[in-house]
Amino acid sequence: MQLICPSHWTDYELIDTGGFEKLERFGKYTLRRPEPQAVWDKTLSSDQWDLRSHASFRLNKDLGKSSDLGERGEWQLKSGMPQQWFVDYKYKEMELRFRLGLTSFKHVGIFPEQSANWDYIYDFLKIQINELRVLNLFAYTGGASLAAKAGGADVVHLDSVKQVVNWSNENMMASKLDGIRWVVEDALKFIKREVKRNKSYHGIIIDPPAYGRGPEGEKWILEYQINELINLCSKLLITKNSFFIMNLYSMGFSALIAENLINAHFGKSSNLEIGEIYIPDQFNKKLPLGIYARFAR
Repeated sequence: MQLICPSHWTDYELIDTGGFEKLERFGKYTLRRPEPQAVWDKTLSSDQWDLRSHASFRLNKDLGKSSDLGERGEWQLKSGMPQQWFVDYKYKEMELRFRLGLTSFKHVGIFPEQSANWDYIYDFLKIQINELRVLNLFAYTGGASLAAKAGGADVVHLDSVKQVVNWSNENMMASKLDGIRWVVEDALKFIKREVKRNKSYHGIIIDPPAYGRGPEGEKWILEYQINELINLCSKLLITKNSFFIMNLYSMGFSALIAENLINAHFGKSSNLEIGEIYIPDQFNKKLPLGIYARFAR
């Protein structure tokens, strides 16, 4: 088991964590958001959190819940805090730009910890001679898709929410990239059809939520459908000169589950990496942010 964390951000930092919250800087603005895994005490005082934050997210039970995105809430903004802004990410020759925004589900448009996987994707693709095909499922606003495109891949980006795919397109244009194929569809439906068509990919990235809905109301429940999804991915992934990345955010899921799934469907790999992604705050408290599994062959 391995622990990995991003190491090339200048436009993001995790300032403090604790009391089921996190204090983060995205570019020029510092946000205060709920964090269910930050069960320890804060290091900074409440006054310091209030002073530093430009916007704070507060859960609103009256707004109800969403099965795939979490509880709804409201942002409380200080004067001068915009609804949208941009941040940059640079790694070697890769230069990505993301439009951020304050959503009613506390998300802002990127998961900064995933840059550890963006670097992995970019490094794999940049040493290839030919253009490779990459599929990104549950792709959200496209960080991994942009990294694959920056590395020279032919990229298919799939998400079930049209507005999120449109957001991804904004990020592609802001990053001065083009040519990503956008797909708004249920992931399982799409991948089953790709298997029937004998399609193949050199890289597959999956980042499934614990719960979700397809564009036609298709239900996704991680623990019941992840085994089928991995099996289908194994049928699409080319056996040589290829990579696979999986992220799992569901609390209670073990890294051993990811290892068992990959070994069962892809066979054992000598360079399989399994573990947790985390980000340390300024006081070296390590915030766990999901399980990852990845290999290249």
